[in-house]
Amino acid sequence: MMQHAAIRRADTVVVLDFETTGMAPDRGDRTIEVGAVKIEAGQVTGRFQSLMNPGVRINSFIENFTGISNHMVREAPCCESVMREFSAFIDGHDLVAHNASFDRRFLDAEFSRIGRRYNGGFACSMLAARRVYPEAPNHKLGTLVEYRDIPTDGTFHRALADAEMTAGLWLGMLDELRDRYELENIAFPVMQALTRVSRAEVAAFLGSELQRRVRRA
Repeated sequence: MMQHAAIRRADTVVVLDFETTGMAPDRGDRTIEVGAVKIEAGQVTGRFQSLMNPGVRINSFIENFTGISNHMVREAPCCESVMREFSAFIDGHDLVAHNASFDRRFLDAEFSRIGRRYNGGFACSMLAARRVYPEAPNHKLGTLVEYRDIPTDGTFHRALADAEMTAGLWLGMLDELRDRYELENIAFPVMQALTRVSRAEVAAFLGSELQRRVRRA
C-alpha cells in the first residue's frame, strides 16, 4: 500500500535509472536496461536490475555510450516481462531519478504498453541538487558524485550503477538538509516542492517548514 500522505518519508523511496535506445519513447525508443535501489527509512533494502530486449536495434552511439550491445540484449527478456516485475518492485513507493523527466517518460511509456500504472510520486535528484548544492560546478550525476565524494566503482551509464550513485546523492542531500535546517524525517512532498522553488527562496521555504513542525509539536 502507498504510504499515507502525512507520513510519506523522503528517505523511503525507490531510486531508478533507465538505459534506452534513444531519447523519445513517443518516437519508438525503448528501454534496454533498468536498475533501481529500494530505500526504507534511509537504509537500502533491495535492488532490481535487468537488461531487456527492446525488439529494435541499438545504434552504435548508444552501444558506445552505455556499453550495452545488441549481442547483450539478444537473449534478455522482453521489455514487457521485465516491466511487469519492476511494477511489483516499485509498488507503494515514491520514486526518484536523476533528470527524472527522462526516466518518467520511459516508465510511463513502458507501463502503458502493459496496462500498468505506478501509485507513487516522482522527484528529481538533479533539480533538488540545484537547490541543495547551488555552488557545485554543474549538476550532472558524475560531477555531483565527485563533488560530494559519493562512493562509486567508476561505472557510469549502466542502470544499477547510476541508481546506486543517485541513491547516495539523495540520502546525502537529506542529511545536508537535516543538519542545515534542523529537519528530521523530511517528507517526500517537501523534496518535491523544493525542486520548484527558486534558489533565492530555498532558505525561507525550508525555514517555514521547520516553523510548521514546531507549531504542530
